[in-house]
Parts: sequence; C-alpha cells; structure tokens
Amino acid sequence: MARYWIKRILQAILTLLLASALSFAIIQLAPGDYLNNLEQNPTISAETIAALRQQFGLDKPPIEQYFLWLSQVLRGNFGESFVYRRPVALLLWERVPATLLLAFASLLLTWGLAIPLGIVAAVYQHRRVDYILQWVSYFAQGFPSFIAGLILLFIAQSTGWFPVGDMTRIDFVDLTPLGKVLDLIWHLILPALTLTIISFAGLQRLMRGNLLDVLGQDYIRTARAKGLPEFRVIYVHALRNAINPLITLLGFEFATLLSGAFISEYFFNWPGLGRLILQAVTAQDLYLVMASLMLGSVMLILGNFLADILLQWSDPRIRLHQEP
Repeated sequence: MARYWIKRILQAILTLLLASALSFAIIQLAPGDYLNNLEQNPTISAETIAALRQQFGLDKPPIEQYFLWLSQVLRGNFGESFVYRRPVALLLWERVPATLLLAFASLLLTWGLAIPLGIVAAVYQHRRVDYILQWVSYFAQGFPSFIAGLILLFIAQSTGWFPVGDMTRIDFVDLTPLGKVLDLIWHLILPALTLTIISFAGLQRLMRGNLLDVLGQDYIRTARAKGLPEFRVIYVHALRNAINPLITLLGFEFATLLSGAFISEYFFNWPGLGRLILQAVTAQDLYLVMASLMLGSVMLILGNFLADILLQWSDPRIRLHQEP
C-alpha cells in the first residue's frame, strides 16, 4: 500500500511540473505583457517601466523566467502580483475559502439531487415520472450557465427573496453564531444553484443509465428469484455497482467546479477566486495566473485521490495495490 501511494505522489509531482511548464508556455504565447499596458500611460516614464521589468524578471527570456518562478515555488514563494503588489499566496489564501465553500456546497447539492432522481428514473422506467425527469435533465443540460445565473439574478432582484452580492450582510459581525451560519447559507443559495443546474442533469442521466444496466445483470435476476426484497436488491446489490463510474467522475468535479464558479461568482459578486483570476488574466498578471492554474491542477489530483479511496470503499473487488 505504501508503494502505491509513493507512486501516486511521484506521478502527481510530475503532473504538476508538466502542467506548470505547459501553462507558462501558453501564457507566453499571448502578445505583450503586463507592462505593455503601463507603457500607454504618459505619466509613467520609460525608466520606471524598465525598473519594473527588471524587478518582475520580465527582461529575461521566457525559459529563464519559468525556472526562476519554479525555484521560487520550491521555496514556498509564488511570487508577487503585478497588479496588487502583494504576495500571490496571500491573495489566493484570502479568496480560496469562499470559492471552496461555493464549490463544495454545489457538489453536495448536485449529488444530493442527481443520485436520488437517477435512481427514481431507473426504478420507474418508461413511466410518467421517468419521462418528466428525462425532460428536465435534457432541458437543464442544454441550458447555458450564464443564462441560469441571469435568470436567478433576475428572480432575486424582482422578488427580494434572496440577497444579491457578497457572502454576508453588512451587520454580519453583530449576529449570533446561529444567525451568522443562516446568513451565510442564505447568501450561498443562488450561487450554488447556478452551479448545480449546470452539472446535475448529466449526472442524473448517467446514474439512470448505469442503474438500468446493472438491473439487467444475471445476478440481479438471481437475487430477485431468491425472493429478496426489492429495496435490498436495488439499494444493496445494484446501487453499489452502478455508482462506481460516478465516483470516478468525482475526481474531475473539483476542477470543473472551480472553473464553473467563475460565472457564478461574477454574477453574484461572490468574493472568491473567479473575479480575482479573471482580472489577473485580463491584466496578464503572470504569477497570479500561474498560481491559480496550479491550484486547479492540485484540486484535480486531490479529487482523483479521493475517488480512488471511495472506489475501494464502495467495491471490495477493487484493490489499490498488488497482493503479495
């Protein structure tokens, strides 16, 4: 088992190195850099631009810039933001909790809706409830994410039922502990729903298809022939095998939710990574963009680790290591 985890850690390190090199190369393909925008400002002298270019290391060749950045990262320094003139790690640390809260809330809501609805659609195949759920899933899957965000934003502004913007109300510090939790959840509902509408439809259809495939297997017919209760046949014997492909997808959900959160954060002014990274890409804030891309890669790797553990737990036939 230890050999397996050492192998996975080495693979993760190699993946991060390759992802960082590819990301840095793609960023360098963009025309110009952050200082080109400052050059358009007549109040900034050429000497100041030259000093900043040397300070940020932009006067060096791209390959040398990459290895200088990599050496800083290995020492725990992700560089300084060009725009904010603050350490990149500090900027990300301030925004990561809000984005992770939104992503995990959406993940729980998505799976909490998709799995039960997929089971219901499979159990009641070719009945009215199945047709309704299929229609809902087709409609939601083809629904653009920004349209969903705009509709929810319009509902919030028209009805006043939900707050729009930020994570908390102005007098948040004066609330009781329970009041703070409820206020945070109240502000979280619409951004999380925006992400959930995007992702739950495909997951629900996949759950339905997998369960239908398993319910047609010989061992399920044998279990029914032995007189086992239908509840036990579905939720004990069939569901554990049907859910395995979905657990595999869980590893990719973390990275996709991080990228999908950008739209939700933008519409609802959620103080997460989305707006920060969007501004960094627009301004060509090199080190901030690189750190955000590496964060997405780390989340993808951690998600795959979690999926491996859950797969072994859900299916005893799966082993993460070779038996001696």
